Amino acid sequence: MGALDEGHYCVVLENGVKLLDGGLEHEPETMAIEDAVKVLLQGLGEDVNREGLRKTPLRVAKALREGTRGYKQNVKDIVQGALFPEVGVENGTGLAGGSGGLVLVRDIDLFSYCESCLLPFQVKCHVGYIPSGQRVVGLSKLSRVADIFAKRLQDPQKLADDICFGLHHGINPTGVAVVLQCSHIHFPNFQSAFLDSNHKRLSKVTVGSGLGTFENHDSANWVDFFGLLRCRDISLDNIRSRNSFKDSWCPSRSQKVDLSGNPDMETAVATIVRSLGQDLCRKELVGTPKRFVKWLMNFKDSNLEMKLNGFTTMPLKTVGVANSKDNIRSEVNLSLWSLCEHHLLPFYGLVHIGYISGEEINPVGKSLLQSIVHFHGFKLQVQERLTRQIAETVSPLLGGDIMVVVEANHTCMISRGIEKFGSNTATIAVLVLGRFSNDPLARSKFLQMIPSYSL
Repeated sequence: MGALDEGHYCVVLENGVKLLDGGLEHEPETMAIEDAVKVLLQGLGEDVNREGLRKTPLRVAKALREGTRGYKQNVKDIVQGALFPEVGVENGTGLAGGSGGLVLVRDIDLFSYCESCLLPFQVKCHVGYIPSGQRVVGLSKLSRVADIFAKRLQDPQKLADDICFGLHHGINPTGVAVVLQCSHIHFPNFQSAFLDSNHKRLSKVTVGSGLGTFENHDSANWVDFFGLLRCRDISLDNIRSRNSFKDSWCPSRSQKVDLSGNPDMETAVATIVRSLGQDLCRKELVGTPKRFVKWLMNFKDSNLEMKLNGFTTMPLKTVGVANSKDNIRSEVNLSLWSLCEHHLLPFYGLVHIGYISGEEINPVGKSLLQSIVHFHGFKLQVQERLTRQIAETVSPLLGGDIMVVVEANHTCMISRGIEKFGSNTATIAVLVLGRFSNDPLARSKFLQMIPSYSL
């Protein structure tokens, strides 16, 4: 594990949170990652000196080093001053000599980087322990210890085992249990996105780990744990098969990797992994550079707009009802996949297009609108520019009176120190053209046509 004995020390704030040294951007590891990111950007056909990309290598380097700071932290530093005496908590028993005494902390939000593909994944962590030796630990330390191990390259089961092992040896409880609900973005490749508009966005898995009195899955303590957890979609059956998820958890593992690949880009990714202090000979990391490069090449700058020229003369609309009272039309829930150019992290969501016309979109036209979204999405982007590009492309096809709404979840919101979780982190960008620009009522009517947010 290395977390209990490492002799690394970092800056410690007054509240005990440990951060990497403030001179991070001048350290050799950071500069090595920056240089590697420049190679990746050039491999995508990008100009590393253009506005919007100039600071991307540094932003990526800082995010990766911050997101893996757990390698330089250890459990003892967190818990050694946070064990408090509590009368009645004896070895193997609960309060006042009775049985039980389980303490549970639910819904700890974490993120980690997938060791198979280097993309971040979200974690909902539940930790329980039974105190012993007349000692209890400060509850905040449970989440701190969990975060140490989350801030490493991980897979779900290894993360659960690491947290469990760290707590068991750090606070010496009678028993400790960890259950994780993990969500990994399931990003389609460029070709499959056009073929499958209902591509699932997330791969999910539930894993667990237990030591001491929780080591046996048949232990009554697990019954208490899940009874207190009170989550109907989590049970002991969910975590019995410890290895059943390994091939399906990370979508990149199920995809064939081009053996020829891109040597320069793969070497750059290998440099990044080594700069994070990891050994590429570790079996879990052997294929990581190839998998990451294969995913990243979905966003190669190939002047995709040129491919739209052949579609601009296609009929998008059919004649609508002549006595239609309201000529505001909409095409909603067009799927979106893209890559943030500031952090090289994916974002995904939905696009809604409103237009003013007496005609409705025909099925072929709707397919073209989805293609336009994908054409502009599969490249390095920012949401505001993406919204404008979609609006400007569809405007001449739909008559010029256009309103485009883009709703998206950005993984950079959870992986660069901000750590904002859940659907409330969704961002919305809007662009209006034509009559929508000066008609609040028309804008309001279109917005009412958009279904409830469902990402």
